[in-house]
This record gives sequence, C-alpha cells and structure tokens, in this order.
Amino acid sequence: MELPRKKILTKDDLAHFHSSPAYAEYVAFVEQLNLSVQGLTIQADLVQSHVVTSILSILDTLTQWSADIPPVENKLSRFGNPAFRDFYDKVAENAQDLMRPFVPENFIPEVSRYFIESWGNRKRIDYGTGHEANFLVWLLCLQKLELISSDDHATVGLRVFVKYIALMRQLQFSYWLEPAGSHGVWGLDDYHFLPFMFGSSQLIGHKHIRPKSIHDPDTVAEFSRSYLYLACIQFINTVKTASLRWHSPMLDDISGVKTWSKVNEGMRKMYKAEVLGKLPIMQHFMFGSLIAFEGGTEGMEEMEEDDHGHLDHTHEITQGQNGEAKERYAMGQEYPDCCGIPIPSAIAAAAAARGGVNGIGASGSMALGGVKRAIPFD
Repeated sequence: MELPRKKILTKDDLAHFHSSPAYAEYVAFVEQLNLSVQGLTIQADLVQSHVVTSILSILDTLTQWSADIPPVENKLSRFGNPAFRDFYDKVAENAQDLMRPFVPENFIPEVSRYFIESWGNRKRIDYGTGHEANFLVWLLCLQKLELISSDDHATVGLRVFVKYIALMRQLQFSYWLEPAGSHGVWGLDDYHFLPFMFGSSQLIGHKHIRPKSIHDPDTVAEFSRSYLYLACIQFINTVKTASLRWHSPMLDDISGVKTWSKVNEGMRKMYKAEVLGKLPIMQHFMFGSLIAFEGGTEGMEEMEEDDHGHLDHTHEITQGQNGEAKERYAMGQEYPDCCGIPIPSAIAAAAAARGGVNGIGASGSMALGGVKRAIPFD
C-alpha cells in the first residue's frame, strides 16, 4: 500500500505519463465501461454483485449526508456555499469506515484518498472533470483489487456512475459548486465529460433518436431518464437560457453528426485530448501502489495550491509585440488554463432571483422551474 501522491507538474511529466502503463490502464478502463453500456438503457436488467450493492449503499449514504447538511445563508455571494466544506469533511472523516466492509484493510487508506477527491475541491468549492476522473480511478482500484470485474462493467456504468452523477447534481444545486475552470468543459457540461461519452454509447444503433434529436424538447423530456446524454441536455436546458448554439456551441455542432457511433468516437478522442491531455487537470492526478507511475516530479505533496487550485508556480513576465507586459506560466501552461478567473455556476445564476438561502428553498433543494437568468459567460 502506498498513499496516492501527485507527480505531474510539467508538460514533460504529462508526456511521460501518456506513455506509461498507468495511462494505458486508465484509458482501457474508461473504454471498457464505455463499450459495456452500448445500446443499453439506464433501466436495463443487469446483474448486481455484492460489492456493487455496497458501492450503491455508500452513494445513498452520501446523498443523505448532503440532505442533512443544508446550504448556509450566503445571500451576498453567487459563488460556492461554505456548507460544502462540512459535507466534504464528513466524507473525509468517514471514508475509511465506508470502505472497510469490502476493501482489504491494508489498501483502505490508498483507496479512500481517491474517493475523497471525487467530490470536488474543499478550498475552492468547485468541481470538474479531474474530480470525475478520481471517481473512475477509485473504481479502477476496486477492479485491480478484484472486487469488481468485467462482468460488473455495465452495472458500474448504468447503476454506480449514474447514481454518482445524480449525487453530483445534488451537490451542484445545493452548494453552487463552481465549475473547475472558467470555461466549463469546452462547450459541453460545465462539470462533467464522461456522461456524454457513455451516453452516446448507449444510443448507438437507436432506431429513432439521432444526434440532432437533442433539439427536440419532447424527445429530451421523454428519454432523459433512460439515456445519460439526453439527461445532460435536460440538465443544461434547466439551468441555462437561450439555445444550445449560444451557450453550448460544441454540443450544437456535434448534433450535426449523422450517427451516434461517430459521436462516441469523437468523445473518446476528445477525452484524451481535452481532459487527459491538459496539464491543469492532470496535475491533480494521483499515483500510489495500485495506480503506479514511475516518473514525474517528486515532493509535490509538500507544495501548496494557490487560489486557482494550481501547485506552487510563478508567472513569468514577458514583453508582448506592442511592448505590453504579458504573464506566462513558467512551467509551460497557457495563461487561460492556469489562471482563468473563477465564475459562479450557471446554477447559481439561474437561482439568484428565486430567494431562499443562496436562491435555494428551505428544503435545501432548488426547484427546477421559475425564473431563469441569462448567463453572459461560459
């Protein structure tokens, strides 16, 4: 057992990771889950193992904790609600006990670290595709410990992952988690990527639903409970105004693709390039004995994150073509990826006019109807 540590700091570290067994292992696991849900609905009749049942029970427990920890009064801010830190701390304090019924004792600290990092960043009260990746790494660790197998992949994709996304939506609504990065996920969902990949796989070969069907409100409403891709479109339409062309141009462009198999192929390529290929995301990836990476920068655990969530770094001042001062990240990151300004979530903006605590009702959940507010950023 080895406690997971961060090892990716520079572009050279990232390039080394891309040629490592750890990278190949993670990508293979994601693609196995993607293939396992092809052509299946969320309601498909699937065999559920004892460990998968335990995982689902853990997610139910966290869902209840979220309900028990309502957002606090925070009227003057449209950014993350501080009550999220109480939820995060409760998960961190109890994670090892949650793992104990099925994870071997000597691996509990290692596995728990990935689980804790799956819910967002405590300091910034934000969430993004790096946290989503931690949840997949947690599941991959369980597979490496032979607690789940390929026989469980469809159930993991359509029961465990779907419940995880539902819980994350609850956290996003309750605590107004900021998107981790000022530009969302490149025109997809502000928070997630994998539901689009797995969701497009589900729809491969569907007799009636085409990529362009995302523009039909009736189709989206009727099938959003069965297909992750349409559930994501439903979520976006709930919290953002105007058309997909305005606030989600990439999704709008993808809707012009003729087949879901082509959409899914593009999603797999995009995930490697825009998530696993981005240093600001992958610098938070962790490695231990189960997910091992021989290389990278050692000693990163002693480095502190700045307010952007990036590990210690400096901005190098250079001179632009017109003599203006320009900042450049010395480690090789581009400025927007490194230090994009924090923005409130679309959920926060949509809820700001509704009243209650942070625009959230007394019950701690936000009604999906009511006044919507245009979002001039994404």
